Amino acid sequence: MTKFNIIRKDSTFSTNDDAKLAGPFEVIAAREQLAGRGRIGHAWHAAPGESLAFSAVLPAPEDPLHASSLPLVAGLAVCEALGGECRIKWPNDIFHGGRKLGGILCERTGDNIVAGIGINVNETAFPAEIAARATSLRLATGRKQDIDAVLGRILDRLGRDYEEWLAHGFARFTGRYAARDFLIGRRISVFQIDGDPSPVSGVYGGVRADGSILVGDLPVYAGEVHVEVLQPTAENSEIFQIDKSAAILV
Repeated sequence: MTKFNIIRKDSTFSTNDDAKLAGPFEVIAAREQLAGRGRIGHAWHAAPGESLAFSAVLPAPEDPLHASSLPLVAGLAVCEALGGECRIKWPNDIFHGGRKLGGILCERTGDNIVAGIGINVNETAFPAEIAARATSLRLATGRKQDIDAVLGRILDRLGRDYEEWLAHGFARFTGRYAARDFLIGRRISVFQIDGDPSPVSGVYGGVRADGSILVGDLPVYAGEVHVEVLQPTAENSEIFQIDKSAAILV
């Protein structure tokens, strides 16, 4: 099983930037991250001493199509390590109870992929602009969490899943992914860039073996997903009743 060497920092601007100078299977973990970022240039709020921010360096497969599904494997590893109601919102968000719990940013650097992972762990409040959309493990579970223990659980699962993914590809994970899929039963719009005037819209059809998703009948390989309001029908009524967050734009 993959073993990681953890390098801890009190404060850094970006664990992903630090990890680009690290070696394979090294992990940069910071108590405070001053300039964390998500996909498409989004900022990542991380409260000092309350969030988990780390980046793991993983050797990349030669096939770029194979490499493109690593964020999904990392997201699944996080969800299964944390358990409970954790769900994955394609391609890189972690949700709990309809609110965002964490995010993943994978970046290629030379022969490696840096998998940056941020998790809200012990926050009890968030800035006003994200308070209605964010949560933490502490808020979700009702108890304070040991951040080092959370990191250990995630790295243990990520190490095992990375080896399986490297050997067999993402097709081996589609069943497990479906069980944690936040988008099941929803109508979505996928924006290729911020402010995209012509997003791809339709009913979400699930993730495919190559890591892309179906939106209606169209395969989509990259973009940012917005969930549209979904009205209950005979086909989706059970899902709608279980998770009212289907009616929230996220």
